[in-house]
Amino acid sequence: MFHFFRGQHRVHAHQHGQPHCGGRGPKMFDAGSMRYVVLQLIAERPRHGYEIIKEIEQRAGGSYAPSPGAIYPLLSMLLDLGHVSAETEGNKKLHSITPEGQAFLDENRQFVDAILARMAAPQEGRDDVRHLLHELKGVVVARVRNGQPSEARLAAVCAILRRAAAEIAQLD
Repeated sequence: MFHFFRGQHRVHAHQHGQPHCGGRGPKMFDAGSMRYVVLQLIAERPRHGYEIIKEIEQRAGGSYAPSPGAIYPLLSMLLDLGHVSAETEGNKKLHSITPEGQAFLDENRQFVDAILARMAAPQEGRDDVRHLLHELKGVVVARVRNGQPSEARLAAVCAILRRAAAEIAQLD
């Protein structure tokens, strides 16, 4: 596993008079709007929690991925509200929309569509540090988890990451 930030140690570009380009930026979702996105994704087809996380990340262009700590309690809330049902498959739950959940989505269609449009819109700062780190992480994870990666592939990935870290450390 690769860690870009360890503990409380973070690099802030603005410490040396440079603009800070790696901050969080605007929030992807306002309070409560995540539930509409999750419900819409489940309405499109039944999904597991992990699939929901990955789909949101993909639709946000890699610039945002909700944590399991945000998604799984939300799924429990949607179950409690009767907006989704869940079928157990091994140690996973497959969530499906209920008629009540579909009616809720239909009643809030304009709001749901606005949130989805905001997610799909090209975001300012696609070249910011945070977005690029997400992109790098996705590529590294895909290449390392692709089947049984060879020792040579793992060594090559580690060498590339070390070179990149060394080059960045050399910057003024």
